[in-house]
Amino acid sequence: MLAMATRKPATYHCPATRWSLDDLVAALSRHRLQPLSRSSIWRILEEADLKPHRSVYWLNSHDPDFESKAQDICQLYHQALRFYQEGHLVICADEKTGMQILQRRYPTQPVQPGKPEKREHEYIRHGVRALIASFVVATGQVVWNLGQTRTSADFATHLANVVHQLPEMQRYDWVVDNLNTHWSLDVCRLVAQWCGVPCVAKALRRGAQRRAFLSDPTHKHVFHFTPKHGSWLNQVELWFSVLARRFLKRGDFDSAHDFETRLSDYLEIYNTHHAHPYRWTYTGQPLVRATPFSQTRRQQCHGRAWLNARPKRFERALYPPRPYKRAAA
Repeated sequence: MLAMATRKPATYHCPATRWSLDDLVAALSRHRLQPLSRSSIWRILEEADLKPHRSVYWLNSHDPDFESKAQDICQLYHQALRFYQEGHLVICADEKTGMQILQRRYPTQPVQPGKPEKREHEYIRHGVRALIASFVVATGQVVWNLGQTRTSADFATHLANVVHQLPEMQRYDWVVDNLNTHWSLDVCRLVAQWCGVPCVAKALRRGAQRRAFLSDPTHKHVFHFTPKHGSWLNQVELWFSVLARRFLKRGDFDSAHDFETRLSDYLEIYNTHHAHPYRWTYTGQPLVRATPFSQTRRQQCHGRAWLNARPKRFERALYPPRPYKRAAA
């Protein structure tokens, strides 16, 4: 039963793309195996912590230097507070594009006892805006530029705005993804001006040359590029999720000017009252890969790795639950 549930349904000539209890019962009968009822199959899957009906997205990075790049960025995060006290600033920058300015055609009904808030599904669209934001890792402060485009010139303007608003530091470490606007010639010229080094356009024709120039550790401004399919290593993505949930998701804006005004007010209030650094726990090492079953989060509630979800008699007294601890790297 467990072997069947962990394989694709097509292996057992089932046309469905995922298992259900009825499909498992039918597959057992077709292969003349021991017949089981739906409740028995459910108990077996529950005891083994198998959920064939569930599925989550998984993003695999094909970057051969993923671990080295991830460890480099994580080291910056773990030492960001000490670096900040020494005049060394770690900044995460990225764009949030395609923010739609939506106005609900009919007023939203407020929440009532026993009834959630009701929003009209029809809307009037007033255009889109692009937000370029930089998240200071040590303090949680956000510096932003709001506009209609996100070109290389816009990103270079944003970098200049960040350096102008933040206090003068001895060194700046920028964490960005591999978008071409992040390593454009405009950005290279701006960094060369800040660092007092020559910028030869002929020597920076290719993207690899520009990324190597921006990643030079001898410069005052050093860029750290996340690995391919590793944009989740950028902490500003965490703040973008907060912005989407707290401001954009239920937004009802009368015009583009209303959207820009309310967004500026929200960002000002966030920097004044809610800005805080994130607690970064990832170290660059695999999180779940090769983790024993006895150390998974499920066993945090059930103690040692018994197969049954409910502990046997006296087992909870003999083997109390132990906390989830990851082995040291």
